[in-house]
Amino acid sequence: MSKVNCIAMDTHGKTTDICCKKSVKDAGRRWHVPTTIPALREVIESIPRPRRLAFEEGPLAEWLSRELRPSADELIVSDPRRNGLIARDGDKDDPIDAEKLCDLMIGGYLRAVHHPQSLERSLFKRQVALYHQRVELRVSECNQIIGWCKGFGLIVSESGFALKPRRSELLKKLGDQPGMKPAQVQLQTLLASYDQAVKCEELIRRGLAAMGKQQELIKRLMELPGVALIRASTFVAYVDTPWRFASKAALWKYLGIGLTREKSGDGREYLHVELGCNHRLKAAMIGAAKSAIEQKDNPFAQQHQNWLAAGISPKNARRNAARSIAAVMWGMWKNGGVYQAERVGVSMSC
Repeated sequence: MSKVNCIAMDTHGKTTDICCKKSVKDAGRRWHVPTTIPALREVIESIPRPRRLAFEEGPLAEWLSRELRPSADELIVSDPRRNGLIARDGDKDDPIDAEKLCDLMIGGYLRAVHHPQSLERSLFKRQVALYHQRVELRVSECNQIIGWCKGFGLIVSESGFALKPRRSELLKKLGDQPGMKPAQVQLQTLLASYDQAVKCEELIRRGLAAMGKQQELIKRLMELPGVALIRASTFVAYVDTPWRFASKAALWKYLGIGLTREKSGDGREYLHVELGCNHRLKAAMIGAAKSAIEQKDNPFAQQHQNWLAAGISPKNARRNAARSIAAVMWGMWKNGGVYQAERVGVSMSC
């Protein structure tokens, strides 16, 4: 029997069910307590060390991991998607879910979800996430206006209404048609919503710039071709620590630019991009590759040309350039170095 006490929590906004076991066959102990740090900490610290603590990723996970980490010898925030097929078997309620999670932890089946360990890094990550959300909201408001205008035969792009002086022409086109006064009011309402989204995006961006420019690492990463403030900040916020990844291949998969191999029996081997990646990081790295290629006078653009000349497709050549940039950023982070163009490799496998 294991000497380690495995503690699993099924946490909700008001209450938490806790189960502690040393083996799968163990009957275990159970608690039903309020979801407050003092109540949770009291139960956890009443259990002898060594103790391992696990709960699933969710809205409360970051807060719980930061507050409860000192109370456990090991803390795992587990991926609920990986637990799903096993945990859905049989009856289901909160105490049962806590016990199943405990059994999965004892069996070594939990896959950890990474969380920042400091409040400062957590706030920075939230600022980056909030910026990307505001950008998505602004694009959504923009698309609503474009789609609405098409209903009246008006073909516009964001540049046609982003600046307020250009809107009078658009409103005039509506006003020239009889009975279109309600349409003008509707458009003005959509434009006001768009303006608010732009204002929020700019406010969050200024805050992100202030936080990012205080970090020496981000300043160094911005020296790379194609990597400006937002891309460097996104990379640092979501990767959090370079020591999470044992190899460049593991990093590339997380970034959505690495390949996963699939083969069964004597069938054909398939290679495809990892689907369960961080899509914001993927967009940042592919965007960095595009920008570096367009700038031309840099080693990543030269690598891209070499891959094209070797017969690699433009899409794969661009992905390889993104991998090369990511590898340099990862190495600079681990080694504390600065960007040196002459040290970027001139060949990589596709």
